[in-house]
Amino acid sequence: MEMEKTDIKSLTLKELEQVLLEMGEKKFRAKQIYQWLHQRLVCDFGEMTNLSSSLREALGERFFLTCLEPVEVRISQIDGTRKYLFGLADGHVIESVWMQYRHGNSVCISTQVGCRMGCRFCASTLDGLERSLTVSEMLDQVYRIQVLTGERVSHIVLMGSGEPLDNYDGVLKFVHMVSGSGGLNISQRNITISTCGIVPGIRRLAGEKLQITLALSLHASSDEVRRELMPVARSYCLEEVLDACREYFAMTGRRMTFEYSLVKGVNDSPREAMALAKLLGGHCGHVNLIPVNPVQERGYAQPDQAAVRQFQGILEKQGLTVTVRREMGRDIQGACGQLRKSFLNQREGG
Repeated sequence: MEMEKTDIKSLTLKELEQVLLEMGEKKFRAKQIYQWLHQRLVCDFGEMTNLSSSLREALGERFFLTCLEPVEVRISQIDGTRKYLFGLADGHVIESVWMQYRHGNSVCISTQVGCRMGCRFCASTLDGLERSLTVSEMLDQVYRIQVLTGERVSHIVLMGSGEPLDNYDGVLKFVHMVSGSGGLNISQRNITISTCGIVPGIRRLAGEKLQITLALSLHASSDEVRRELMPVARSYCLEEVLDACREYFAMTGRRMTFEYSLVKGVNDSPREAMALAKLLGGHCGHVNLIPVNPVQERGYAQPDQAAVRQFQGILEKQGLTVTVRREMGRDIQGACGQLRKSFLNQREGG
């Protein structure tokens, strides 16, 4: 019976050293292999030229190498944003986005195939959750984009399809590996994890003492509106979520980001802005306003510029730090889940 192969790219350096010692190889070989995988970003054991051909052959027999293939690539004519639809080994597809900013190149990756959180304004969740991604599938979104663009990635946002804290162990391992000196060595301060508010996950993450930025998808100033927009709010009320955020700041010293998608006629009124300011008074963090990307299946619309500016002005008058997210890649279905959804619709229709 053929031995089931191990996912080599999901192994830490320590784990790889252990496996190679079991194979009768010297420990230093693990470091060489790890560099090929996580710094030189090769897709084939045959490319590992400082290893003997017998070791390369043995690696091929024992391990498989996750290497994502782009199924579709869209490049924005407006701002150069690139959206990648990657095919996985089991036939699923996931999305990643590459964005250029003055401060460097940022990649937004998916952590799951689909999502079970059900947020009403997000296309990722329309078909539910298929499965969580492996560590190698998360890493390789960053690696492939770096190879395909020929540009160094300096910032990573875990804000694509999926709820990162619903894939907790995988995401934690991903952060350690992508920020480690043996890998791309991306500063943890340049990594953002976005959550819709899974309280046990936030508290657990606080204890990890990471230097990442935690972003909370808030999107409402009352439990009533939040439950309408985000089914997860039925499990955790705002008071519980914001308590966990306070604890996160107290334990890590890292300021939070509060994401607020502005939906026309739902949560964009001056009254909502005042309620939000009151809710977040005393929290260490800033508010990131996101004029919602229209999702055809939901019938949600974006407020006009004047309404966005008015909302921002009210928050700032109340002493909050506010940014309005620059819209990227709208002409290429840049928002979470949109490209995957249209691809799946075409595949089913075709």
